[in-house]
Amino acid sequence: MKRISIDMDGVLANVYSQFITMHAAEFGKILTAEEITGKSEQQAFPNALKYVKSNGFFRTAPVMEGSQEVVRKLNEYYKIFIVSAAMEFPNSLVEKQLWLNEHFPFINWQQMVFCGSKEIIKADIMIDDHFKNLNFFSGETILYTQPHNELADTLHHKRVETWRQIEQMLLS
Repeated sequence: MKRISIDMDGVLANVYSQFITMHAAEFGKILTAEEITGKSEQQAFPNALKYVKSNGFFRTAPVMEGSQEVVRKLNEYYKIFIVSAAMEFPNSLVEKQLWLNEHFPFINWQQMVFCGSKEIIKADIMIDDHFKNLNFFSGETILYTQPHNELADTLHHKRVETWRQIEQMLLS
C-alpha cells in the first residue's frame, strides 16, 4: 500500500484565514489576495511569528474545504500520515493533535507525525505547500497552492488548488 505524507498548516488547516483574521484584529485592515500573493507569511503578515506562538492559533484554525472528505477516502486506499514540522513551535504540538482528533477522527495517533525537518519522511507521495519540504523529497510531490507559492514556478511538483483536484489525481 502506497504511503502519503500530508502537511497540516496550509494544506489541511487554513492558517491563512487565521493570519488574515488576526492581522485585521490588530491593524484594523483586512488584507486582500493581491496584497499577500507572492509574499512569504512573514512578509505578508509582519506579526506572523507572534500569531503562531499565541494560544489557540493552531487549535482554532478552520479546516480546508473538502479536506476531511477526501482524506477519509484516501485513508481507505493509501497509508496516510499527517506530517507537521511542529517542533519549531512546541506549544503547537497539543493544539495540533487536538485539532486532528476533532476534525479528522479517522486518523489515529500512529498516523500523526510531529517532527522538525521533514527530510526524515519516507513516503511515496508528499502533499505540502512549502518548497522547503517538497524539494528534497524523492517521491511524487504535490504542491498545494497558497498565496506564498502562487506565483512561483512549480519546478517538478504537481500543483493543485483544491482537495477535489487531489481526489481526482489520486482516486480516479
